[in-house]
Amino acid sequence: MPNDQPADQALIEAIAKLLNEQNLAEIEIEREDLRVRVTRTYASSGVQQVMVPAPMAAAMPAMAPAPAQPAAATGAKPASAADELAGNPGALTSPMVGTAYLSPEPGKPPFVSVGQKVAEGQTILIIEAMKTMNQIPAHRAGTVTRLLVDDASPIEYGQPLAVIE
Repeated sequence: MPNDQPADQALIEAIAKLLNEQNLAEIEIEREDLRVRVTRTYASSGVQQVMVPAPMAAAMPAMAPAPAQPAAATGAKPASAADELAGNPGALTSPMVGTAYLSPEPGKPPFVSVGQKVAEGQTILIIEAMKTMNQIPAHRAGTVTRLLVDDASPIEYGQPLAVIE
């Protein structure tokens, strides 16, 4: 551990204070040989703060990727929905990270269901990101042939959400 440990602790405390004052979810500071990321997660019992000092990327050794092996040889599952739908013009993908909701509010009917015809621009689902509800519109007119997410499920950027053909 470097000799400037008290300075590092003071920096982490200052970052945590800034996180609270500005009501931020995450902040990352990088200087010389130190990178600090402070993240706030919301648990059902209140606010939990996680402070993680991370080593600089340059200090980490480079690792060569493992050679690719066929799925049958590794026992891995065949292609995921994302792999299966890559390049499919009917696949509607997520423009953001968040939580997907299939209906406008709990207890209400879903925006769409499998087999339903939709118009371009019609809301298919909503994604909550940073406490904002974002409507995800159909990228084309057609019939919803598959819904690939469950209600209230976490979503990654670029993840297939539905197929409209």
